[in-house]
Amino acid sequence: MRGIVLDYDPRNGEGLISGDDNNRYKFKGMSVKSDFSFLKSGARVDFDQSNGEAFSIFVLRDQTVGGINIDINTSGEKSKVVAGLLAIFLGGFGIHKFYLGYNKAGIVMLLITMFGFLFFGIPGAVIWLIAFIEGIIYISKSDQDFFETYVAHQKEWF
Repeated sequence: MRGIVLDYDPRNGEGLISGDDNNRYKFKGMSVKSDFSFLKSGARVDFDQSNGEAFSIFVLRDQTVGGINIDINTSGEKSKVVAGLLAIFLGGFGIHKFYLGYNKAGIVMLLITMFGFLFFGIPGAVIWLIAFIEGIIYISKSDQDFFETYVAHQKEWF
């Protein structure tokens, strides 16, 4: 059977699928048999079901029709454009790191910028340069590469 992931919480490893038969099926993360990085709300999946539970879940990666991407449910996802613009214009304060959920890295950038004046502002300037470069990298990546690198695999720097 096929369906769409309505919700998945990696913290407790549970989720909910809306099947093409208009029924909802609970599932556990260990039931996912394909690449976990594509498991998100709105993802199209193929699965088996029994007693209201889904198992043997495979995420269908090709969700295009005639070359047009029809996966438009992006709620809760991080935007590469927003992250890139935050890095370019406010990056020295680590705002883009906070946006992506990297609080430790954001605090490090903020503190270095704030107290960099003790060393003639050089550390702060280096942080602004790093943030600018990260912003360019974020924007130049494809949506899929950005998601896999910075959202799914949580790569904090470059």
